[in-house]
This record gives sequence, C-alpha cells and structure tokens, in this order.
Amino acid sequence: MDNEKLILGRINGVYGVKGWVKIYSHTDPVGNILNYQPWWVKHQGKWVKMKVTDTHAPQGGKAIVAHLETINTREQARELMGSDIAVTREQLPDSEDGFYWTDLMGCQVENSQGLVLGEVTELLETGAHDVLRVKGSVQVLIPFVWDIYVLDVDLDKRVIKVNWQLEEVEQE
Repeated sequence: MDNEKLILGRINGVYGVKGWVKIYSHTDPVGNILNYQPWWVKHQGKWVKMKVTDTHAPQGGKAIVAHLETINTREQARELMGSDIAVTREQLPDSEDGFYWTDLMGCQVENSQGLVLGEVTELLETGAHDVLRVKGSVQVLIPFVWDIYVLDVDLDKRVIKVNWQLEEVEQE
C-alpha cells in the first residue's frame, strides 16, 4: 500500500509555448497540489516521476500552471493533456484522523446490529459534513459524523461500523 499512487489532480491544458501545463487540482485549497514533490504523471498508461521546476498563476489567478522538468515545448506539454497527477502515500503528512478519504474507499460498512450495508464507493463533501456513499443491495448515504453515525473505522480489517438503521436505508 505504501507505493500506491494517490491522485491529486490532472493536467488539463497547455500554457504558452515553452512546455508549461495547466493543472486541475483536487486538493483543498487547490494550490496545495504544489506542496507535493515529485509528481507522478500517468503518461501513456505508465507512471512517470516528474519534478516541478516552476509554477505561477496567470492573470486573474484562476488557474495553476506548472513547468515540469524535461517538458520544454508546447507539443511535449500537449502530449500530457488528460494525464493524472499523483503522489505516493509516504509523501503525504499524517492525517489528524489517522486516515485519508482514499483509505475508506472499498471498506465494508456494518451497522451496530452487525448488518452489512455494503461498501464505500464514494465520499461526498457537502459543506455541513462529509457523506459516505455505500452500495450494497441498496444505496445508503451516511453522514460522516463521529460518535453519532460513524462509530469506528478499522483500516486493518477494512470495516467501518456505523449507527444506521434499516428504516434509514433508501432504494436507488
């Protein structure tokens, strides 16, 4: 699991003629993607380690642009369009909860009565609180609120215990 790549963004365009690329970041705030070095860029189906040599925000600050080592022409940059940007797990700081959202993906979710509700397929950020999307025989949306709905997360067993009753389950 230590060598697992965690996707933080994507190259979604070119900028200028000297090999700069536009970045779509999944980090919050979006500029945090620049805090992680080196990047692993998925190019032609393979992960390639790339060093960011320079960055800036163009006029208006709406985009992140970066220059990657060895990418020096617009044509080289264009070849990277659509490529995922990732880091390895050990590049991330320790999470205050002891896990990241990506760790919860695929975990089995059981309620306090021992009923398996399904497995985590997505985490949604709603503003008020995060929500687990759990799919089994039915789909369940469970607020990720400690000690109210989420009772325990056991990453070794890949199980999340929740306080969630059957009458709260909604059909897709």
